[in-house]
Amino acid sequence: MLTLVHPHSSLSADLQAPEQLRLDPDRTIEVLADQVGNRWSRWMAPSGSTTLRYSTTVACSDNPDPVLPSVRHCPIQALPIDTYHFLNPSPYCDTAELMALAWGSFGGLAPGWPLVQAICDWVHGQIRFDYEAVRPHKTASDTLADGAGVCRDFAHLAITLCRCLNIPARYCTGYLGYTGIPIGAAPVDFSAWFEVFLADRWYVFDARHNFPRSGRVLIARGRDAADVPFLRSFGEHQLLGLTVITEPILQQPAGT
Repeated sequence: MLTLVHPHSSLSADLQAPEQLRLDPDRTIEVLADQVGNRWSRWMAPSGSTTLRYSTTVACSDNPDPVLPSVRHCPIQALPIDTYHFLNPSPYCDTAELMALAWGSFGGLAPGWPLVQAICDWVHGQIRFDYEAVRPHKTASDTLADGAGVCRDFAHLAITLCRCLNIPARYCTGYLGYTGIPIGAAPVDFSAWFEVFLADRWYVFDARHNFPRSGRVLIARGRDAADVPFLRSFGEHQLLGLTVITEPILQQPAGT
């Protein structure tokens, strides 16, 4: 088994408590970081039931995602070389199927932050959040045809449209609880959002929620969900249950 439950390596300085990773029945677990900082746990599962538990505490800024409409695009000829593969199609991001739609709908907009936000607005308005719409091999064009999906489907569709328009876009998976929003207003689970390369760096966008959120805890980045599944097995398995709990811990005032 390979599992992605650890916060991304870039957040190592933000860990405020020891990470607890346990298997029942007990056995050895390796924690390995790949070349982009995703931290995988690798372990062998015998026949029968196995339970994996992970917990830690992460310091997060109270500030929501930045909104920077003045950020300009990066011309295609000036992109860093390691961003170009985030313009390519990937298993869930079928750019060829949506190329005409992307240019017909957004090709007349000035490139930069407002263009990406227009894509998020459009995806958010077109797609209905629905757990019943989950399918394991659902592509961006499938999501558009269905008009429904979960957070990863919102991300895949927005990523695909960005790539069609020569904007590097990559998939992000992580934890996103109720921080900053009323409890019960959105599912608490593993969440998906995406990042685009504008000007000279990567920026966070979220077509599912489509408003600035705080409390994001990045787990992994990839081309799409195929690169960063929370569970990958090399053999048949059945997922019997999944519970993700994120709870805010308020800092105590100094001197208390």
